[in-house]
Amino acid sequence: MLDGNSRLNLATFVGTWMEPEASKLYAETFDKNMIDKDEYPQTALIETRCWRMLADLWNAPDPAKSVGTSTIGSSEACMLGGLALKRRWQHARRAAGLSTDKPNLVLSSAVQVCWEKFCNYWDVEARFVPVSQEHQMLDGYELDKYVDENTIGVVAIMGVTYTGVYEPVEKISAALDEIQAKRGLDIPIHVDGASGAMVAPFLQRETVWDFRLPRVASINTSGHKYGLVYPGLGWIIWRDEQALPEDLIFHVSYLGGNMPSFALNFSRPGAQVLLQYYLFLRLGYEGYKSVQATSRDVALYLSSEIGAMEAFTLWSDGSDIPVFAWQLTDGYTENWNLHHLSERLRMNGWLVPAYPMPEGLSEITVQRIVVRNGFTRDLASSFLADLKKEVAYLDGLTAPMPAGGQTQAFHH
Repeated sequence: MLDGNSRLNLATFVGTWMEPEASKLYAETFDKNMIDKDEYPQTALIETRCWRMLADLWNAPDPAKSVGTSTIGSSEACMLGGLALKRRWQHARRAAGLSTDKPNLVLSSAVQVCWEKFCNYWDVEARFVPVSQEHQMLDGYELDKYVDENTIGVVAIMGVTYTGVYEPVEKISAALDEIQAKRGLDIPIHVDGASGAMVAPFLQRETVWDFRLPRVASINTSGHKYGLVYPGLGWIIWRDEQALPEDLIFHVSYLGGNMPSFALNFSRPGAQVLLQYYLFLRLGYEGYKSVQATSRDVALYLSSEIGAMEAFTLWSDGSDIPVFAWQLTDGYTENWNLHHLSERLRMNGWLVPAYPMPEGLSEITVQRIVVRNGFTRDLASSFLADLKKEVAYLDGLTAPMPAGGQTQAFHH
Protein backbone atom coordinates (compact mmCIF):
# COMPACT_ATOMS: atom_id res chain seq x y z
CA MET A 1 0.00 0.00 0.00
CA LEU A 2 2.88 2.33 0.78
CA ASP A 3 4.83 1.45 -2.38
CA GLY A 4 5.22 4.02 -5.13
CA ASN A 5 3.41 4.01 -8.47
CA SER A 6 5.67 1.97 -10.75
CA ARG A 7 4.42 3.70 -13.88
CA LEU A 8 5.79 7.00 -12.50
CA ASN A 9 9.18 5.47 -11.67
CA LEU A 10 11.59 6.97 -14.21
CA ALA A 11 14.60 5.52 -12.37
CA THR A 12 14.27 1.83 -13.17
CA PHE A 13 14.97 -0.03 -16.40
CA VAL A 14 12.73 -2.92 -15.31
CA GLY A 15 9.42 -3.34 -17.10
CA THR A 16 6.28 -2.47 -15.16
CA TRP A 17 3.55 -2.98 -17.76
CA MET A 18 2.28 -5.78 -19.98
CA GLU A 19 -1.03 -6.11 -21.76
CA PRO A 20 -3.91 -8.01 -20.06
CA GLU A 21 -3.45 -11.12 -22.22
CA ALA A 22 0.13 -11.44 -20.98
CA SER A 23 -0.98 -11.07 -17.37
CA LYS A 24 -3.52 -13.87 -17.94
CA LEU A 25 -0.83 -16.11 -19.46
CA TYR A 26 1.44 -15.31 -16.51
CA ALA A 27 -1.25 -16.36 -14.02
CA GLU A 28 -1.81 -19.63 -15.91
CA THR A 29 1.89 -20.57 -15.83
CA PHE A 30 2.98 -19.64 -12.29
CA ASP A 31 3.66 -23.34 -11.59
CA LYS A 32 6.21 -23.91 -14.37
CA ASN A 33 9.70 -24.85 -13.11
CA MET A 34 12.22 -23.91 -15.78
CA ILE A 35 14.79 -26.49 -14.65
CA ASP A 36 12.39 -29.44 -14.82
CA LYS A 37 12.61 -30.17 -18.51
CA ASP A 38 11.23 -33.67 -18.00
CA GLU A 39 7.91 -32.44 -16.62
CA TYR A 40 7.73 -29.33 -18.80
CA PRO A 41 9.31 -30.38 -22.13
CA GLN A 42 7.35 -27.83 -24.18
CA THR A 43 8.48 -24.99 -21.94
CA ALA A 44 12.05 -26.23 -22.38
CA LEU A 45 11.57 -26.30 -26.16
CA ILE A 46 10.17 -22.76 -26.08
CA GLU A 47 13.21 -21.61 -24.07
CA THR A 48 15.48 -23.00 -26.79
CA ARG A 49 13.41 -21.34 -29.50
CA CYS A 50 13.74 -18.01 -27.71
CA TRP A 51 17.51 -18.01 -27.39
CA ARG A 52 17.93 -19.23 -30.96
CA MET A 53 15.76 -16.34 -32.11
CA LEU A 54 18.06 -14.03 -30.15
CA ALA A 55 21.14 -15.69 -31.66
CA ASP A 56 19.70 -14.99 -35.10
CA LEU A 57 18.75 -11.42 -34.12
CA TRP A 58 22.33 -10.85 -32.94
CA ASN A 59 23.80 -12.28 -36.17
CA ALA A 60 25.39 -15.46 -34.79
CA PRO A 61 27.35 -17.23 -37.58
CA ASP A 62 25.09 -20.28 -37.24
CA PRO A 63 22.22 -19.84 -34.76
CA ALA A 64 21.66 -23.60 -34.69
CA LYS A 65 25.20 -24.07 -33.33
CA SER A 66 25.15 -21.21 -30.85
CA VAL A 67 24.58 -21.95 -27.17
CA GLY A 68 22.28 -20.06 -24.85
CA THR A 69 20.11 -20.12 -21.78
CA SER A 70 17.57 -18.09 -19.90
CA THR A 71 18.49 -16.71 -16.48
CA ILE A 72 16.79 -14.94 -13.58
CA GLY A 73 18.01 -11.61 -14.96
CA SER A 74 20.84 -10.00 -16.90
CA SER A 75 23.03 -9.96 -13.77
CA GLU A 76 23.07 -13.77 -13.61
CA ALA A 77 23.69 -13.78 -17.36
CA CYS A 78 26.72 -11.52 -16.83
CA MET A 79 28.04 -13.88 -14.15
CA LEU A 80 27.78 -16.81 -16.57
CA GLY A 81 29.46 -14.82 -19.35
CA GLY A 82 32.31 -13.87 -17.03
CA LEU A 83 32.72 -17.46 -15.82
CA ALA A 84 32.99 -18.71 -19.39
CA LEU A 85 35.66 -16.09 -20.17
CA LYS A 86 37.63 -17.07 -17.08
CA ARG A 87 37.42 -20.80 -17.78
CA ARG A 88 38.46 -20.40 -21.44
CA TRP A 89 41.46 -18.36 -20.31
CA GLN A 90 42.36 -20.98 -17.71
CA HIS A 91 42.23 -23.79 -20.28
CA ALA A 92 44.44 -21.86 -22.70
CA ARG A 93 46.96 -21.02 -19.98
CA ARG A 94 47.16 -24.58 -18.67
CA ALA A 95 47.56 -25.96 -22.19
CA ALA A 96 50.56 -23.63 -22.57
CA GLY A 97 51.96 -24.64 -19.17
CA LEU A 98 51.41 -21.15 -17.73
CA SER A 99 50.06 -19.89 -14.40
CA THR A 100 46.35 -19.20 -13.89
CA ASP A 101 46.82 -17.27 -10.65
CA LYS A 102 45.97 -13.70 -11.61
CA PRO A 103 43.08 -13.32 -14.06
CA ASN A 104 41.81 -9.80 -14.79
CA LEU A 105 38.84 -8.33 -16.60
CA VAL A 106 38.89 -4.92 -18.32
CA LEU A 107 35.80 -2.74 -18.16
CA SER A 108 34.61 0.84 -17.97
CA SER A 109 34.25 2.54 -14.61
CA ALA A 110 30.62 3.05 -15.69
CA VAL A 111 29.70 -0.66 -15.66
CA GLN A 112 26.68 -1.93 -13.77
CA VAL A 113 27.46 -3.16 -10.24
CA CYS A 114 26.92 -6.82 -11.19
CA TRP A 115 30.37 -6.80 -12.85
CA GLU A 116 31.98 -5.63 -9.62
CA LYS A 117 30.18 -8.51 -7.93
CA PHE A 118 31.48 -10.97 -10.52
CA CYS A 119 35.09 -9.90 -10.04
CA ASN A 120 34.72 -9.98 -6.26
CA TYR A 121 32.94 -13.33 -6.04
CA TRP A 122 35.15 -15.17 -8.56
CA ASP A 123 38.55 -13.72 -7.68
CA VAL A 124 39.12 -11.76 -10.85
CA GLU A 125 40.98 -8.44 -10.78
CA ALA A 126 38.71 -5.69 -12.10
CA ARG A 127 40.65 -3.22 -14.25
CA PHE A 128 38.42 -0.18 -14.56
CA VAL A 129 39.11 2.25 -17.38
CA PRO A 130 37.95 5.61 -15.95
CA VAL A 131 35.62 7.78 -17.98
CA SER A 132 36.49 11.41 -18.68
CA GLN A 133 35.13 14.47 -20.44
CA GLU A 134 37.06 13.44 -23.57
CA HIS A 135 36.19 9.72 -23.31
CA GLN A 136 32.81 9.41 -21.66
CA MET A 137 32.69 5.65 -22.18
CA LEU A 138 35.01 2.75 -22.95
CA ASP A 139 35.97 3.43 -26.58
CA GLY A 140 39.28 1.62 -27.04
CA TYR A 141 41.40 4.64 -26.07
CA GLU A 142 44.63 3.52 -24.33
CA LEU A 143 43.20 0.00 -23.96
CA ASP A 144 46.73 -1.28 -24.47
CA LYS A 145 47.62 0.00 -20.98
CA TYR A 146 45.04 -2.21 -19.27
CA VAL A 147 45.34 -5.60 -20.96
CA ASP A 148 48.01 -8.25 -20.56
CA GLU A 149 48.44 -12.03 -20.80
CA ASN A 150 46.15 -12.47 -17.78
CA THR A 151 43.21 -10.57 -19.27
CA ILE A 152 40.27 -12.95 -19.63
CA GLY A 153 38.22 -10.48 -21.67
CA VAL A 154 36.91 -6.97 -22.16
CA VAL A 155 33.33 -5.99 -21.31
CA ALA A 156 31.57 -3.57 -23.67
CA ILE A 157 28.26 -2.02 -22.67
CA MET A 158 25.39 -1.49 -25.08
CA GLY A 159 23.55 1.13 -23.06
CA VAL A 160 25.57 2.59 -20.18
CA THR A 161 23.23 2.82 -17.18
CA TYR A 162 24.48 6.29 -16.22
CA THR A 163 23.73 7.97 -19.55
CA GLY A 164 22.08 5.46 -21.91
CA VAL A 165 24.81 5.67 -24.59
CA TYR A 166 26.32 2.74 -26.48
CA GLU A 167 29.98 1.93 -26.08
CA PRO A 168 31.48 1.51 -29.58
CA VAL A 169 32.03 -2.25 -29.63
CA GLU A 170 33.44 -2.10 -33.15
CA LYS A 171 36.14 0.41 -32.07
CA ILE A 172 36.96 -1.67 -28.98
CA SER A 173 37.29 -4.75 -31.19
CA ALA A 174 39.56 -2.87 -33.60
CA ALA A 175 41.77 -1.75 -30.70
CA LEU A 176 42.05 -5.37 -29.56
CA ASP A 177 42.91 -6.41 -33.12
CA GLU A 178 45.83 -3.95 -33.04
CA ILE A 179 46.93 -5.25 -29.65
CA GLN A 180 46.88 -8.82 -30.95
CA ALA A 181 48.95 -7.82 -33.98
CA LYS A 182 51.54 -6.10 -31.76
CA ARG A 183 51.59 -8.31 -28.67
CA GLY A 184 49.99 -11.60 -29.67
CA LEU A 185 47.15 -11.30 -27.12
CA ASP A 186 43.87 -12.74 -28.39
CA ILE A 187 41.32 -11.19 -26.02
CA PRO A 188 37.58 -11.85 -26.42
CA ILE A 189 34.73 -9.41 -25.82
CA HIS A 190 31.60 -9.95 -23.80
CA VAL A 191 28.83 -7.50 -24.72
CA ASP A 192 26.64 -6.47 -21.81
CA GLY A 193 23.50 -5.72 -23.76
CA ALA A 194 21.19 -5.68 -20.74
CA SER A 195 19.21 -2.90 -22.42
CA GLY A 196 20.74 -2.18 -25.82
CA ALA A 197 20.75 -5.72 -27.19
CA MET A 198 16.95 -5.47 -27.35
CA VAL A 199 17.01 -1.98 -28.87
CA ALA A 200 19.92 -1.76 -31.34
CA PRO A 201 18.74 -4.62 -33.63
CA PHE A 202 15.50 -2.71 -34.19
CA LEU A 203 16.53 0.95 -34.15
CA GLN A 204 20.23 1.02 -35.11
CA ARG A 205 20.67 -1.86 -37.55
CA GLU A 206 23.69 -0.18 -39.12
CA THR A 207 25.62 -0.29 -35.82
CA VAL A 208 28.00 -3.26 -35.73
CA TRP A 209 28.21 -4.49 -32.13
CA ASP A 210 27.18 -8.15 -32.11
CA PHE A 211 28.39 -11.54 -33.41
CA ARG A 212 29.28 -9.93 -36.73
CA LEU A 213 32.50 -9.08 -34.87
CA PRO A 214 34.50 -12.33 -34.55
CA ARG A 215 35.96 -11.14 -31.25
CA VAL A 216 32.51 -11.06 -29.59
CA ALA A 217 32.26 -14.35 -27.68
CA SER A 218 29.01 -13.79 -25.79
CA ILE A 219 26.12 -11.37 -25.37
CA ASN A 220 23.63 -11.00 -22.55
CA THR A 221 20.38 -9.11 -22.31
CA SER A 222 17.54 -8.58 -19.90
CA GLY A 223 14.14 -9.91 -20.92
CA HIS A 224 12.55 -7.76 -18.25
CA LYS A 225 14.00 -4.47 -19.51
CA TYR A 226 13.61 -3.68 -23.20
CA GLY A 227 12.67 -7.32 -23.73
CA LEU A 228 9.34 -5.99 -22.36
CA VAL A 229 8.63 -8.87 -19.91
CA TYR A 230 7.71 -8.62 -16.22
CA PRO A 231 10.68 -8.88 -13.78
CA GLY A 232 12.62 -12.13 -13.50
CA LEU A 233 14.19 -12.91 -16.90
CA GLY A 234 17.58 -12.61 -18.57
CA TRP A 235 19.29 -14.26 -21.55
CA ILE A 236 22.85 -15.07 -22.56
CA ILE A 237 24.08 -16.42 -25.90
CA TRP A 238 27.55 -17.71 -26.84
CA ARG A 239 28.51 -17.47 -30.49
CA ASP A 240 29.27 -21.21 -30.72
CA GLU A 241 30.08 -24.27 -28.65
CA GLN A 242 33.79 -23.36 -28.47
CA ALA A 243 32.91 -20.15 -26.62
CA LEU A 244 31.37 -22.06 -23.70
CA PRO A 245 33.72 -24.66 -22.14
CA GLU A 246 32.03 -28.03 -21.79
CA ASP A 247 33.29 -28.49 -18.23
CA LEU A 248 31.05 -25.63 -17.06
CA ILE A 249 27.94 -27.54 -18.09
CA PHE A 250 26.39 -29.91 -15.56
CA HIS A 251 24.52 -32.95 -16.84
CA VAL A 252 22.08 -33.74 -14.09
CA SER A 253 19.43 -36.35 -13.46
CA TYR A 254 16.34 -34.59 -12.20
CA LEU A 255 12.87 -36.05 -11.73
CA GLY A 256 13.50 -38.86 -14.18
CA GLY A 257 15.27 -36.89 -16.89
CA ASN A 258 18.87 -36.16 -17.85
CA MET A 259 19.47 -32.54 -18.70
CA PRO A 260 22.36 -30.12 -19.25
CA SER A 261 22.43 -27.09 -16.96
CA PHE A 262 24.62 -24.01 -16.81
CA ALA A 263 23.16 -21.58 -14.31
CA LEU A 264 23.74 -20.17 -10.85
CA ASN A 265 20.10 -20.80 -9.97
CA PHE A 266 18.51 -24.23 -10.25
CA SER A 267 14.73 -24.25 -9.83
CA ARG A 268 13.32 -20.98 -11.15
CA PRO A 269 10.11 -19.73 -12.78
CA GLY A 270 9.34 -20.73 -16.34
CA ALA A 271 6.46 -18.28 -16.72
CA GLN A 272 8.66 -15.37 -17.79
CA VAL A 273 10.20 -17.49 -20.56
CA LEU A 274 6.71 -18.17 -21.86
CA LEU A 275 5.92 -14.46 -21.64
CA GLN A 276 9.02 -13.71 -23.74
CA TYR A 277 7.93 -16.22 -26.38
CA TYR A 278 4.43 -14.74 -26.32
CA LEU A 279 5.88 -11.30 -27.05
CA PHE A 280 8.17 -12.60 -29.79
CA LEU A 281 5.11 -14.06 -31.52
CA ARG A 282 2.75 -11.23 -30.57
CA LEU A 283 4.98 -8.38 -31.73
CA GLY A 284 7.42 -9.88 -34.18
CA TYR A 285 10.32 -7.83 -35.52
CA GLU A 286 8.16 -4.95 -36.72
CA GLY A 287 6.22 -4.84 -33.45
CA TYR A 288 9.38 -4.62 -31.34
CA LYS A 289 10.70 -1.96 -33.69
CA SER A 290 7.49 0.05 -33.25
CA VAL A 291 7.49 -0.23 -29.44
CA GLN A 292 11.17 0.71 -29.09
CA ALA A 293 10.82 3.56 -31.60
CA THR A 294 7.87 4.96 -29.64
CA SER A 295 9.93 4.91 -26.42
CA ARG A 296 12.83 6.60 -28.20
CA ASP A 297 10.51 9.28 -29.64
CA VAL A 298 9.25 10.08 -26.14
CA ALA A 299 12.85 10.20 -24.85
CA LEU A 300 13.91 12.55 -27.66
CA TYR A 301 10.90 14.79 -27.01
CA LEU A 302 11.67 15.01 -23.29
CA SER A 303 15.41 15.50 -23.72
CA SER A 304 14.90 18.30 -26.27
CA GLU A 305 12.51 20.11 -23.91
CA ILE A 306 14.77 19.64 -20.88
CA GLY A 307 17.89 20.55 -22.85
CA ALA A 308 16.23 23.81 -23.88
CA MET A 309 15.81 24.84 -20.23
CA GLU A 310 18.48 27.24 -19.00
CA ALA A 311 18.94 25.25 -15.80
CA PHE A 312 20.15 22.07 -17.49
CA THR A 313 22.90 20.74 -19.75
CA LEU A 314 22.30 17.38 -21.43
CA TRP A 315 24.76 14.51 -21.17
CA SER A 316 22.83 12.39 -23.67
CA ASP A 317 19.55 12.68 -25.56
CA GLY A 318 18.06 9.18 -25.67
CA SER A 319 18.98 8.46 -29.28
CA ASP A 320 20.72 5.17 -28.37
CA ILE A 321 18.55 3.42 -25.82
CA PRO A 322 15.60 5.61 -24.69
CA VAL A 323 17.54 6.86 -21.68
CA PHE A 324 19.11 10.28 -21.16
CA ALA A 325 20.81 12.28 -18.43
CA TRP A 326 21.47 15.91 -17.63
CA GLN A 327 23.44 18.00 -15.16
CA LEU A 328 22.77 21.37 -13.60
CA THR A 329 24.29 24.03 -15.84
CA ASP A 330 27.57 25.28 -14.39
CA GLY A 331 27.07 28.50 -12.45
CA TYR A 332 23.28 28.41 -12.80
CA THR A 333 22.46 28.62 -9.08
CA GLU A 334 23.92 28.26 -5.61
CA ASN A 335 20.53 27.84 -3.94
CA TRP A 336 19.67 24.27 -5.01
CA ASN A 337 21.05 21.14 -6.62
CA LEU A 338 19.67 18.11 -8.46
CA HIS A 339 19.07 16.22 -5.22
CA HIS A 340 16.69 18.98 -4.16
CA LEU A 341 14.94 18.75 -7.53
CA SER A 342 14.67 14.97 -7.18
CA GLU A 343 12.99 15.43 -3.79
CA ARG A 344 10.54 17.98 -5.19
CA LEU A 345 9.63 15.68 -8.09
CA ARG A 346 9.02 12.82 -5.64
CA MET A 347 6.38 15.01 -3.98
CA ASN A 348 4.52 14.83 -7.30
CA GLY A 349 4.92 11.04 -7.46
CA TRP A 350 7.85 10.98 -9.93
CA LEU A 351 10.99 9.00 -9.12
CA VAL A 352 13.91 10.62 -10.95
CA PRO A 353 17.31 9.75 -9.44
CA ALA A 354 20.17 12.17 -8.84
CA TYR A 355 23.60 10.56 -8.51
CA PRO A 356 27.31 11.20 -9.15
CA MET A 357 28.92 10.04 -12.37
CA PRO A 358 31.43 7.14 -12.13
CA GLU A 359 35.15 7.30 -11.35
CA GLY A 360 36.81 9.95 -13.47
CA LEU A 361 33.78 12.24 -13.44
CA SER A 362 32.51 11.68 -9.90
CA GLU A 363 32.48 15.41 -9.14
CA ILE A 364 29.53 15.76 -11.54
CA THR A 365 25.98 14.94 -10.42
CA VAL A 366 23.36 14.05 -13.03
CA GLN A 367 19.71 13.14 -13.22
CA ARG A 368 18.44 10.45 -15.57
CA ILE A 369 15.18 9.36 -17.13
CA VAL A 370 14.50 5.85 -18.42
CA VAL A 371 11.63 5.79 -20.91
CA ARG A 372 9.96 2.37 -20.87
CA ASN A 373 7.01 0.82 -22.65
CA GLY A 374 3.90 2.35 -21.09
CA PHE A 375 5.45 5.79 -20.50
CA THR A 376 3.36 7.66 -23.04
CA ARG A 377 3.73 11.10 -24.62
CA ASP A 378 0.85 12.28 -22.39
CA LEU A 379 2.65 11.10 -19.25
CA ALA A 380 5.82 12.75 -20.54
CA SER A 381 3.98 16.05 -20.95
CA SER A 382 2.61 15.76 -17.40
CA PHE A 383 6.12 15.11 -16.10
CA LEU A 384 7.52 18.07 -18.01
CA ALA A 385 4.87 20.37 -16.52
CA ASP A 386 5.77 19.18 -13.00
CA LEU A 387 9.49 19.55 -13.72
CA LYS A 388 9.09 23.16 -14.89
CA LYS A 389 6.86 23.93 -11.90
CA GLU A 390 9.43 22.60 -9.43
CA VAL A 391 12.34 24.35 -11.13
CA ALA A 392 10.39 27.59 -10.92
CA TYR A 393 9.76 26.97 -7.21
CA LEU A 394 13.47 26.31 -6.56
CA ASP A 395 14.50 29.30 -8.64
CA GLY A 396 12.28 31.45 -6.45
CA LEU A 397 14.25 30.65 -3.30
CA THR A 398 15.92 33.61 -1.62
CA ALA A 399 18.45 31.49 0.28
CA PRO A 400 20.23 28.16 -0.28
CA MET A 401 18.41 24.90 0.46
CA PRO A 402 20.15 22.75 3.11
CA ALA A 403 22.40 20.13 1.55
CA GLY A 404 23.08 17.94 4.57
CA GLY A 405 22.12 14.28 4.54
CA GLN A 406 21.68 14.00 0.78
CA THR A 407 22.40 10.58 -0.68
CA GLN A 408 22.41 9.31 -4.24
CA ALA A 409 19.18 7.73 -5.44
CA PHE A 410 18.73 4.22 -6.84
CA HIS A 411 19.73 4.32 -10.50
CA HIS A 412 20.43 0.77 -11.77
